Amino acid sequence: MSDIGKSALASPVIDNAEAQAALLYAAETEAINPHQISIDRLAVRQQHELYTAENHEVWHAIVQKRMAHLEGEGAGSRVFLEGARAVALTADEVPCLADVNERLQSVTGWTSFGVPGYLPAKAFFACLAQRQFPTTITVRPKSSMNYLPEPDIIHDVFGHVPLHADPSFSDFLQTWGQAALNTDDPIHTERLSRLFWFTVEFGLIREEGRLKLYGSGLISSEGEGRYALESSDVDRRPFDLEMVCNTSFEIDRYQPILYVLDSFEQLRDAMHEYADQIPAAR
Repeated sequence: MSDIGKSALASPVIDNAEAQAALLYAAETEAINPHQISIDRLAVRQQHELYTAENHEVWHAIVQKRMAHLEGEGAGSRVFLEGARAVALTADEVPCLADVNERLQSVTGWTSFGVPGYLPAKAFFACLAQRQFPTTITVRPKSSMNYLPEPDIIHDVFGHVPLHADPSFSDFLQTWGQAALNTDDPIHTERLSRLFWFTVEFGLIREEGRLKLYGSGLISSEGEGRYALESSDVDRRPFDLEMVCNTSFEIDRYQPILYVLDSFEQLRDAMHEYADQIPAAR
């Protein structure tokens, strides 16, 4: 069996035959034509009733604390906060994806579907290319509330999904997924991974003259979110796609370099221009 999502199987919400089958198929996608990947076979049902009291408590504690910073202190992007309201995210309990999707799909056509853990790269690209976001449905344990090396529903839904309600950002993300899916050039694959890292995961934006957080890694992390805005050790650079794509990153430390957007339209337009330059796989 592949290691993809293996550690997450301890959770009751995906400790079942459906999740096992999805994990096995996810591993198989590494060896098949990416355009033949079946997204339906990657998906698992979110059995909301299986979430424990601790799961809901962890969601509530983290989301409540982060929103105090993002909304209460004004650290979060206005577009992120509007998106969170659009999909009715609250700190009350772990969200039901069906409820989120009912609101999200009517706005931008995006949906989120449950997966048991990490997906291989091409499977992930295939999902984004179709405006479908693979969402880990497990919840981190209380003992790992401040940091988890793998994704969970807090990172994926709270951190990512609100921006999917914005037309410009959602357009960028689909175009990024299509470009990553359609190329087999390792140089462009690396450049696209850097672009994702410095925007979707660790992006800053300037709104009304003030730096704000929008990348999911900053949105969902109290420590890194504050570090990104407040530390004098961070090199905050104006967004330039070519510069971003040429900047390497490290995954095991707070980010010493961050890029600042002027708007999500800037990101969308830069991605469209770049996608036209990427050779398609033969």
